[in-house]
Amino acid sequence: MVQPLEKVDRRDAKLALAHLFVAFIALGLGGFAGLLQTLVRSGKFELPGGISYYTILTTHGVLLGLVLTTFFIIGFQFAAVSRTAGAFTDSTRRVGWIGFWLMTIGTAMSAFFILTGQAAVLYTFYAPLQAHAGFYIGLALVVVGSWVSGFAMFAHYARWRKAHRGQASPLLTFMSVTNMALWLICTLGVAATVVFQLIPWSLGLSERVNVLLSRTLFWYFGHPLVYFWLLPAYMVWYAVIPKVIGGKMFSDSLARLAFILFLLFSIPVGFHHQLLEPGISPFWKYVQVVLTFMVIIPSLMTAFSMFATFESYGRSQGAKGLFGWLRKLPWGDARFFAPFVGMLFFIPAGTGGIINASHQLNQVVHNTIWVTGHFHLTVATTVVLTFFGASYWLIPHLTGRVLTKAMNRLAIIQTIVWAVGMTFMSGSMHFAGLLGAPRRSAFSTYGNSPQALEWIPYQIAQAVGGTILFIGIILMLVIVINLAFFAPKGETEFPVAEAAAPQERVVLVFENWKLWIGIVVALILIAYTVPLIDIIQNAPPGSKGYKLW
Repeated sequence: MVQPLEKVDRRDAKLALAHLFVAFIALGLGGFAGLLQTLVRSGKFELPGGISYYTILTTHGVLLGLVLTTFFIIGFQFAAVSRTAGAFTDSTRRVGWIGFWLMTIGTAMSAFFILTGQAAVLYTFYAPLQAHAGFYIGLALVVVGSWVSGFAMFAHYARWRKAHRGQASPLLTFMSVTNMALWLICTLGVAATVVFQLIPWSLGLSERVNVLLSRTLFWYFGHPLVYFWLLPAYMVWYAVIPKVIGGKMFSDSLARLAFILFLLFSIPVGFHHQLLEPGISPFWKYVQVVLTFMVIIPSLMTAFSMFATFESYGRSQGAKGLFGWLRKLPWGDARFFAPFVGMLFFIPAGTGGIINASHQLNQVVHNTIWVTGHFHLTVATTVVLTFFGASYWLIPHLTGRVLTKAMNRLAIIQTIVWAVGMTFMSGSMHFAGLLGAPRRSAFSTYGNSPQALEWIPYQIAQAVGGTILFIGIILMLVIVINLAFFAPKGETEFPVAEAAAPQERVVLVFENWKLWIGIVVALILIAYTVPLIDIIQNAPPGSKGYKLW
């Protein structure tokens, strides 16, 4: 007798799908804004109707950097928790829907003020650039909605733990809870600056804003945000990809340890984004650079685990020689191919991250378009390609459809198109950055400066890459629409891998949240207490708001 597939509860599937649909709408709109950006920067195209370059820059950053990622991650994690820890209760699911609608309403509000030219403050919305208060209120709703969704996951996890005392929670559930704990802690910083600084300032309740404090609170959030994006990709790598290829996970305990280390060391590191910021003591910058480099450890653990998984599978299939196992991997399966290409791009992306975080090397690339190129390798390639690969089984699983051979072939093409486009765009950004080309700027020859003229060929290459990437977005949206509405009805597995050593006992200390959250709080207090007191006590008069575009 054939055993039925383990499935996400139908009601939970609707909640997850709602998040995914918003995410892919953001991909289409934000991707189009990104295409326009690269065309403008090439100097060969001007925006019609007086549309500001900085309006589309803000649209691109917010929709892709915040909306696409947050909605996809929360939708994926709702599905993962439901699949591995059982269906949500009606009350918990209702809380999840409240979180979704708060996020959606907040997104719509912020998008309205961006598109009407009242919030051209870029993705980082740095003060003293000032937006309409509605933009900040919309962002606050997105954050609060995400907290509500996180509490729904925490409640479901607590209920599972109560019913299974003395047992380790399912790996995907543990990972989802860890990632939402990271998110909840790090978003306290951006919530503080938005609610207590930017909203009163934009409403005219306060005339000036402490710019350094605002930026410091943003980057307290801004770098952990990268790991909030990255950890769901790691969830797919650790717990799904081994099942997709027909193998087993290298180690359940190693995966949990890696996630705990990310939780500990990804938050108190924001100063490495402010290494050239005056007003922060070099000592505290040094402390946070050291903590930043600690994050390399779980990243290397993950690389070791993944390639050990691949080689073990290849050897089990009779592979010989040093790299014979590579030929045994399922290169024709888009569910594997897209995330694997993302893994390969993470090698130069991680190297660039080490450069960015180094106090000396950062001075060469700081505020150049090199940083933008790095960002597009990490998030827009490693993370996004993994999300795409997950969509090829997640969406048909949730909709009761199947990935056909034709769609699988199109997904392989889409991955190749994305990789080629990103090689052109991100590669040229890196080279132009080394030549001094600034980020956050529209096309300019700076009065025909010889140095600026050196950047133009690279900016044209960025436009070529951006155009190819937009073709990749169109292909992805075609696949998503097919899998959601038109693919043949059928059963698609939500793949969850088993550990290679099933007798391996997971140490329950990994789920001692009082311990881990206590260590995180201690590290944050060590890294931020003295600098924040200094920033507040020795603050300059503050800045009025500026609306330049």
